[in-house]
Amino acid sequence: MKEGAQMLARIMEELGKRVEPGITTKELNMAAESHIFKFGAKPSFLNYQGFPASLCVSINEEIVHGIPSNRKLKEGDIVSLDLGLIYKGFHSDMARTFPVGKISFEAQRLIKVTKKSLRLGIRKVRPGNKIGAIGNTIQRYIESQGFNVVRDLCGHGIGKELHEDPQILNYGKRREGEVMKAGMVFCLEPMVTVGSYRILKKEDGFSYITSDNSLSCHFEDEVLVGKDGFLVLTKV
Repeated sequence: MKEGAQMLARIMEELGKRVEPGITTKELNMAAESHIFKFGAKPSFLNYQGFPASLCVSINEEIVHGIPSNRKLKEGDIVSLDLGLIYKGFHSDMARTFPVGKISFEAQRLIKVTKKSLRLGIRKVRPGNKIGAIGNTIQRYIESQGFNVVRDLCGHGIGKELHEDPQILNYGKRREGEVMKAGMVFCLEPMVTVGSYRILKKEDGFSYITSDNSLSCHFEDEVLVGKDGFLVLTKV
């Protein structure tokens, strides 16, 4: 799983370099597929529950599961890329939000705060700690910065299946949830909004957007519970 996650992290790094005004989301999807196949892996998302692409591309108010199209990124957008691959029978999954050219101060803050909330949540990963400590830490930090965490979507366990138990909420009480044990692998993925945390599903049947069309940001890493702490697998 570490080997696959390293591949994924390198692919995401390359995709981030392609994010610029004028590129289409379909072109980003094609690039993601090309890199995955080059590594001898397979896309996790393609045809998963009917999803028609390998890369989820979500722009501005879109939270997750945006479908690639001929839409072009424009100056001032922020775009979340969520990608998974299968290598030697095991899945890996990660997400990053990138600025498109020069973005607003508010958008910069949103990205910075969401990224930091993921780091803070990861620090709670260790044997004996409860899953609730992750979500509680993420929620308290996000709300202290004046933003909100999405309640209806969450992180997850991962392995031979893309989505496994336990669910990793981005909110809650620190002493609730399953006890973490060495050897567990799961994805932490705070989804943060400038406005309301309530969400809506778009007519395409896959994409989720903020209910008030406010900006949204998404970061995700795959983390192993070690004997004494954690190891971030999706890190170059």
